[in-house]
Amino acid sequence: MEIWIARHAEPDYEHDSITEKGEREAEMLAQRLAKQDFAAVYCSPMGRAQKTASYTLDRIKMKPTVYDWLHEFRGNVILDGETTHCWDRYPQYWTEIDDYYSYDKWLDVDLMQSDSVPSRYEEVCTGIDELLAMHGYVHNGRLFDVVKPNKDKILLFCHFGVEAAILSHIFNISPMPLWHNFVALPTSVTRIVSEERVEGKASFRCMYFGDVSHLYAGNEEPSFAARFCEVFTDDTRH
Repeated sequence: MEIWIARHAEPDYEHDSITEKGEREAEMLAQRLAKQDFAAVYCSPMGRAQKTASYTLDRIKMKPTVYDWLHEFRGNVILDGETTHCWDRYPQYWTEIDDYYSYDKWLDVDLMQSDSVPSRYEEVCTGIDELLAMHGYVHNGRLFDVVKPNKDKILLFCHFGVEAAILSHIFNISPMPLWHNFVALPTSVTRIVSEERVEGKASFRCMYFGDVSHLYAGNEEPSFAARFCEVFTDDTRH
């Protein structure tokens, strides 16, 4: 089977929607995705994801199933009395802690235990496991039991933070390097495909991550959203 993950278009965070540029991006994404035959579409409940999805859904004449766990990742930490997102830590902090690079240990770091990260991560893990089981692939340790082998394509409209959490669970890797060293730009597409080299057992392989070729094909410059400045003296976004 194939899992396609599309991030929402350039966000208008104030109104939980997308910008005028985001609307152009969403249309180009729809043109790309409409060429595929999806067995099912799933979507975050947030406005920016649903608005982005609407362009594709209008073309393919499908209705999505909305899952709350596809919401932008809501795991928070408490630092110096302030509640903040767990997925935005300064490099000089998190890179010094070896446990952050371990799938089995990253959640045990004191900061990650300070608020809702464990419960929210479990929510995402349970959600994607139940979804894949519904499509015939049951998570069992670091592999998947193939209950119903198929070549179905499913499409998820969501957010970068939760996308990284999903991929970390499927691939058994810590989400910290994904959150901090990778980026899925607005309307980017990630595609992972099952591989059954031994009958009844499957793993997933990432065919591409954060692809925005549809934007380049439409002469649309990718959004800077989700990135930080390349050099400190540039005030684009710190």
